[in-house]
Formats: sequence, C-alpha cells, structure tokens
Amino acid sequence: MDETRRAYGLVVAATLGYACLSVIWFSLPAYLPTIIEDVGLSSTEAGILAGAVPLTYVPLALFSGLAVDRVGPGRIIAVGAICYGFGQIGRSLSPGFASLLAFSLLIGVGATTITFGLPKLVSILFAPKETGRPSAIYLVGASAGSAFVFAVGRPVLGPALGGWRPLFLWSGIVAVCYGVCWLALALSAGIDDGTDGGSFALESVVADLRLVLSHRELRLVVAVGTMYLLLNHGIQGWLPTILESRGISPAVAGRATSLFVAAYVAGVLAIPELADRFGARGLALVGCGLGVVVGMAGVIAGDAGAVAVAGIVVTGASTGGVSPLVRAIPPDLEGIGSRLTGTAVGFIFAVGEIGGFLGPVLVGSARDLTGSFLPGLCLLLAAGAVVVLAGRALRGVA
Repeated sequence: MDETRRAYGLVVAATLGYACLSVIWFSLPAYLPTIIEDVGLSSTEAGILAGAVPLTYVPLALFSGLAVDRVGPGRIIAVGAICYGFGQIGRSLSPGFASLLAFSLLIGVGATTITFGLPKLVSILFAPKETGRPSAIYLVGASAGSAFVFAVGRPVLGPALGGWRPLFLWSGIVAVCYGVCWLALALSAGIDDGTDGGSFALESVVADLRLVLSHRELRLVVAVGTMYLLLNHGIQGWLPTILESRGISPAVAGRATSLFVAAYVAGVLAIPELADRFGARGLALVGCGLGVVVGMAGVIAGDAGAVAVAGIVVTGASTGGVSPLVRAIPPDLEGIGSRLTGTAVGFIFAVGEIGGFLGPVLVGSARDLTGSFLPGLCLLLAAGAVVVLAGRALRGVA
C-alpha cells in the first residue's frame, strides 16, 4: 500500500508539469484574437502559430522517446519544463510573427519530454493492465491547465497582470521554477535508477526503431493518435475564435472552450476506466469516434445555440476518451512493454503531430480561402470517422 501511494504521489507531482505545459501551450489560443490584432497576423500565420508546438513533435518525437527510454523520465521531465518555461518567457517579449514562431517551437521541444516522459513514468511504476487510471490522472492535470487558461487566464489573470505579455512572462517563470523543483524530487526519489532502455549505440537504437516501426497494432494506434491530435489541436486552437465569429463575446467564448475541456476531462476519467474494467479498449475507441462525428455535427449545425453547446460537450468527452487510450495501449502490446513505451509513444506522436499541426493550420487556411470555418469543421468531423475504423480493427487486440 505504501508503495502504491508513493507511485501515485510521483504521478501527481509529475502531473503539475503537464498542467504548467498546458497553461503555456494554450495561452496562445486563448489570446489568439488579441494577438492577431496586436501583432498584425493573417489567419494563416495565426494557424501556424497555433500549430507550431505540435509541428515540433514531427521531427523530434521519435528521438525524444528513445531518449526517455534510455535516460529515464525523471531528468527528462525536468529539462523539458525548464525548456518550455524559457520558451514562454521569450514569447512574452516577441515583437512579431517570426520570433513568436521561434519561441513556440522551443516550447514544443520541451513539450515532447513531458508527453513521453509521463507514459514512461507510469509504465515504470504500474503494471501494464493498471496504467489506465494513472494515465487519466496526468491527462486530467493537462486538461486542468488548459481549462484554467481559458476560464481564468484570459478573462481574469491577463487583465489583472496587464495583458497577454505579462501573463506569458509569469507563466514561463513558474514553469522554470517547477522544473528545478521536479529535478530535485526525481533525484531524491531515484526515479531513473532502474532505467534500462538500452544504450545510445547505433545498433541498439536501430533495433528498437525496427521493432516499433514494424509493429502492426501500434501502427493502428498511430492512426488513432493522428486523428485525435488533428481534432484536439484543431478545435482548441480555433474554438474561441469560431464562437466569437458567431457573435459570442470573448468571455463567453472562453467559457465555452472551458466547457469543452471539462467534458474532455470527464471522458479522460470515465472511458479508460470502463474500457480497462471490461477489457474493451478497441470498442471504446469505436464509441469515441462515433461521439466525435455526432458532436462535431452539432457544432456545425448549432450556430451559437444549445445544439452547438451539446456538440461541444459530446466532442470534448469523446476526444477525452481517446487521449489516455493511445497512451495506455502501447505498454500492453506484445513486443513493446514498459521497456519501449517511450519509443512507441514517440512514434505515435512523431506521425500523429502531423495531424496536430495540420488541424489548426487547415482550419485557418480554409477560412482564408473560403471566408468560412465550415470546411475546417467538416475536416474535424471526418477525423472521428477514421477513429471508428481504426478502433474496429483493434478490437480483440487492445
């Protein structure tokens, strides 16, 4: 029992790093209309900035995952938090698009270590069949961070501090302080002492990559992860702006986005717990994909009314259900296990964040080309249909 409490305590402490990351990551979407006006951005440039952090995952994710497996999650998470903290401080001082993009990419470098370090930490501390609940914990922390910045950061803290630049500055400073504190905890707890993910020798790296890249079931999880990230970053990056374009005030649009995040948290907590209890992770993915299709149809058809609100809730809960599943499934796959969890999750995000980048970019570009958000919203709906197909193929395996 003491060992279990210790394991959950370490997960909760690491979760604070994911919460800090989410505050920093989604502070830009929360303030996007203001930043567009202050800096003079086009919708395409705004979409690129909203997708810059996911874009960083494409070239770095696989190598970051390999590093997590070999170095261990303790030190990697600390380095990542300090990195994204300095990136946010840099964004607070940026005069234009180019510098905002550069520091957003730096935030992405730090973000990769959190995304892969936490699944690795869970795989070290818990048995494969018990990873659903601790995975849900750190994802709830991440969601709490994004909900905080939409519900409190934009309407309350930002004005109190003097605007988006002071908010960015102080959130970056907090993240750097967290990274230093987590490093001290990780070293004292000996989190990385038992790490045995192989060496950095070329033969070892190539062998692990060959095994991961050729794994059939993992490739299906990659497809799910790609659609999940396209949907999640696409809707969170643009939902406040979409709602404001329908005549909703910035404060109400921010609260509506927080409602999406709250529903997302409910999905994170409930769906993997039920899937693990009944051994039906593939079936759960099918249900989540159908929920995305129905929810996005409501967002499209509902304008600014109750149907749109219901669609936001259904889409949020369904997206939340997918999130822990794509992280919890790899350690339970034959040939992957705890040893290659970081590399496997890195593979998922290396490919998947192409979708994460394209989600907000395509929504913004389609708006520039057509003058409407409808094409982009239809793309997000289609992502749910792909999750349904991949989930059906994973039934009986996951």
